[in-house]
This record gives sequence, structure tokens and C-alpha cells, in this order.
Amino acid sequence: MNLEWYIARRLIGSREHKSSISAPIIKIAIAAIALGLLMMLIALATGVGLRHKIREKVSAFNGHIQIYNYDNNLSEVSVIPVSTRQTFYPKFDLTGGVRHIQAVATKAGIIRTEDTFEGIIAKGAGPEYDWTAFTEFLVAGRVPDFGGELGNETLISRRLADRLELGVDSLFNSFFLKEEDPSKVPNQRRFRVVGIYDSGFEEFDGTYIFIDIRHIQRMNQWEADQVGNFEIFLDDFDQIEQKSAEIYGRTLSDLDTQTIKNKYYQIFEWVGLFDFNIALIIGIMILVGGINMITALLVLILERTPMIGILKSLGASDWSVRKVFLYNAAYLIGLGLLWGNVLGLGLLALQEKFRIFKFPNPEEYYMDYIPVYMDIPTLLILNFGVLLLCLLMLLIPSWIITRISPVRAIRFE
Repeated sequence: MNLEWYIARRLIGSREHKSSISAPIIKIAIAAIALGLLMMLIALATGVGLRHKIREKVSAFNGHIQIYNYDNNLSEVSVIPVSTRQTFYPKFDLTGGVRHIQAVATKAGIIRTEDTFEGIIAKGAGPEYDWTAFTEFLVAGRVPDFGGELGNETLISRRLADRLELGVDSLFNSFFLKEEDPSKVPNQRRFRVVGIYDSGFEEFDGTYIFIDIRHIQRMNQWEADQVGNFEIFLDDFDQIEQKSAEIYGRTLSDLDTQTIKNKYYQIFEWVGLFDFNIALIIGIMILVGGINMITALLVLILERTPMIGILKSLGASDWSVRKVFLYNAAYLIGLGLLWGNVLGLGLLALQEKFRIFKFPNPEEYYMDYIPVYMDIPTLLILNFGVLLLCLLMLLIPSWIITRISPVRAIRFE
């Protein structure tokens, strides 16, 4: 058996240890580690959770990568069509890591009711459109079905519905300019609301409605195989730049690609600040927890000075004695981490299920509740990282053991 570990276990389990002068200081150090880990978990889970949710919402309206004609000039509406007779559609095999591809088109228009009107961008979707994210956004009705005959179903935002005083099954008229000659009588369409969504993004909610893509094809006088652009969804968002470059290099020269990180640069720059804030909080909490453990270790060493002298007089090396106290400290840190994980993960689970904590200003964060996200690898890395850094910080104060003389230590007793 490891001698140092054996002595450390006896010290931890002894009644004298639990009732000694250092007991309150040790409890404070354990509490500091637990509270520190609790704060780290909250900062990490909320920061990553918010980042994931914002990514999901932006990609729900745009995909991760868009393929479009160069002549579109990054317009919000489809100008020059792209043919669906591409090698990558409907099955995308130019590169791996692509979850889904869909063809869409957009057209600017106006919704007119008896009392008011609103400018909109109608997004045309087909039967392959991925509505997964919108099932979470739905506040009334259902998502439209564009798989059968050409119909008049549409999905609008709660913001537009409130402004126009529309509800599920409401009918409204919309007008779209003719691109070839805006002076001509606009195209008119009558749609029926089948669903109302609320994504929390005012930029999207105040503008977008979803209609059958065949309406836009007819109004623009396009062929059945012509669309505005393609939207690509990836398995791993972190590979978005790499995949965009691969797709750009393997498509025709008259096609361009754009990522949502470039299209909505300001949003993702703001999201990127979360990483710095998370790192700052984790660094501060580790420093505070480490300082508390240093204090506890120094008290333990001073309290056990006679024992240190006896061990040295029996031939124990300085490093061997230091290991006894480092094992003791590792146990105390582990105890703090255990309580921190229990409290932190319990609180995160409650927030995930009941959404207890809300944003006071949801319009600034694009959602009303605080999202959380935590995976097992990140949790393990965080715990082992805290344990390792705290132990490294304790190597310096444990050096005081080498300055203790066996003769003086035994006399001290």
C-alpha cells in the first residue's frame, strides 16, 4: 500500500482531525470549492446554452451555409434564379458532414388588411423544408404543408399577427411587385394562416412569412426547376468555415457560398464575447478556491508540525511528507467538487425543465428564458481541470514542509 496515501487516509478519518482547530477552516475551503464550481457550471452552461440557441434560431431561417447565384448581390430577395439541376441536389454529396439541403426563394411584398398594412419578405419553401426548429417556435396552429397541390397555407410570426390582428385560419391579401416591370399591377395572393411562430428575433419575426415556393416561381415567371438559393444544414456548426470553403471549391464557378456567421457578423461577434466572459469567471473562481485551499493546507501543516518532525526523523523524505498533505488536500478538493456538481447540475436540470430564471429584457437576448447546455466531456474536463490547477497551486505552500526541522518540530510538541 502507498504509505503516503495510508497516512493521509488516517488523518482524514481521525476524530481528532474533525474536531481540531483547522476543522472550520477546512469546511470553509470545501464550501469555497463547491460554490466556485457551482458558479463555473452556471457560467459555462448558460453561456454555451445561449450561444447554441442563438445559432439554432439564426440557422432556422437561413441554414448554416447558403448557395446562390453571384448576381444576387447578397440581396434579401431572390433576383437571379438558380437551377435545381445541380449535382449536389437533392442529395448533397460534395462533402461530408451535411445533414440537410433545401431549396428556397424569397420575395418582398405587402400584407394589406382593412385597417392596416405591413411590409414583408415571403419565403418560399418546398416539401423538403426542415421545420424542426419551428416546432419549438410555434405558439398557435401548425407548420404549413407544401407537399400536395398548390395551396394558400402560410406561417406568420406573432409580431405580424398582432399588428395585423390575424389569428389561425385568418385570410389576408398580399401584394408583390413584378420584378420585370414594377410599374405594372402587382401580383396579388390570398393566404390563410395555419400557424403562428415566435422565435424571439425581431429582425426575422417582423419580416418573414412562409409560403409555398411555387407561388414565388409563378410570380417571377420561373421554371419549375428554378429557385432562389439553397440552404445547407451541417452536423457540426464549428466546421462551418471549413465546409463553406469545401463547398465553394466544388460547385460551379457562377455559384457563391455564404455562411450565417458572415451574413450576421454582428450577432456572432457578440456571441463570441461569451467565451471571454466564461473564461474570466472560471479563472476567478479557480483563483478564489485555490487561495482558500492554500490557507487550509497551511493550517493543516502548522497543526501537524510535530507529526512532520516524527516522519522526517524516521527517514521520510520532504517530498514524501508533502505528498501526505497533497493527498489530504486532493480529498478536500474532491469533496468540494462533489457538492458543487450536485448543486450545480441539480440547478441546471431544474432550469432546463421548468425555465425558472427569465431574462429581464428578452428582446436583447432573443429569448425570454435563460437556456442551459452541458455535456459530459465538458463537465469532466472542468472538474479535472479545477482539481489539477488547485493541486498545482498547492505545490508552492507545501514547500514550507522542507523548511521544518525535525528536532524543532518534535520539541514543539
